[in-house]
Amino acid sequence: MPHLVGGIEAGGTKFVCIIGTGPDDIRAEIRFPTTTPAETLARAIEFFKNQEQATGQAVEAIGVACFGPIDLHPGSPTYGYITTTPKPGWQFTDVVGPLRAGLGVPIAFDHDVVVAGIGEGTFGAAVGLSDFIYLTIGTGIGGGVIINHKPVHGLVHPEIGHLRLPHDLARDPFAGNCSFHGDCFEGLASGPALEKRWGQPGYTLPPDHPAWEIEAEYLALAAQNLVVTTSPQMLIFGGGVMEQTHLFPRIHKRVVELLNGYVQSPSILRKIESYIVPPGLGNRSGGLGAIAMAQQLLTA
Repeated sequence: MPHLVGGIEAGGTKFVCIIGTGPDDIRAEIRFPTTTPAETLARAIEFFKNQEQATGQAVEAIGVACFGPIDLHPGSPTYGYITTTPKPGWQFTDVVGPLRAGLGVPIAFDHDVVVAGIGEGTFGAAVGLSDFIYLTIGTGIGGGVIINHKPVHGLVHPEIGHLRLPHDLARDPFAGNCSFHGDCFEGLASGPALEKRWGQPGYTLPPDHPAWEIEAEYLALAAQNLVVTTSPQMLIFGGGVMEQTHLFPRIHKRVVELLNGYVQSPSILRKIESYIVPPGLGNRSGGLGAIAMAQQLLTA
């Protein structure tokens, strides 16, 4: 039988805590706002303790899908920390330490988009694939790169949201919204960039608004770069912006145009609709990825 484990999707706006063994067996779930580190982590610990008291069953491990940047190097003195995040009050916050001390179970820890990718590879759109990328396009932009069934970490972890993309200032004079890089991918195509450029949230713009052709261009440019650099078997686009599902046909068409026949794969030339796809798990990719990561920790 699968181990009973916990998952935490630690986002900059909200925390989601779940208990279960997989997508068909979620025993308990809670969502609450991300406030101060001490208050938020204490609330997560309280949730797991209360569930143990109510059911008599304790989780055996917890997976954490955390917003970043984060320190993933076990030998580092700040392993398990959020590092240079722009979120006020959360810079250099120890996440793993308080959870481990408060709950006394092993903690698996990784970047939120990486964990969402693990979720999609274990339970969702990428089941059976060894090499794929999960992208979230929302409040920020991030990417989890899975190669040979394992997440890529390397120097720190991939920061796909900070790719530099061609920026046609005549077509799009918007200066960008990234506090570090201005008009990087995140600065041009995130939810806040859409809102700042057009003066209203993206979800209020109709499908025929010119915003979406510009948005699709940046998403397609990033996809093209990822295809030729990492050669994934699938690209999964999630996050709040991608709830505008009319973006997918625009991206499909433009990626084929940008590659211009260079990548001679049926996945690009004939099956692009099943190559660049939405998440199979919807908005639960991160939480279920955390469950999968905790399971892996116990079975490794």
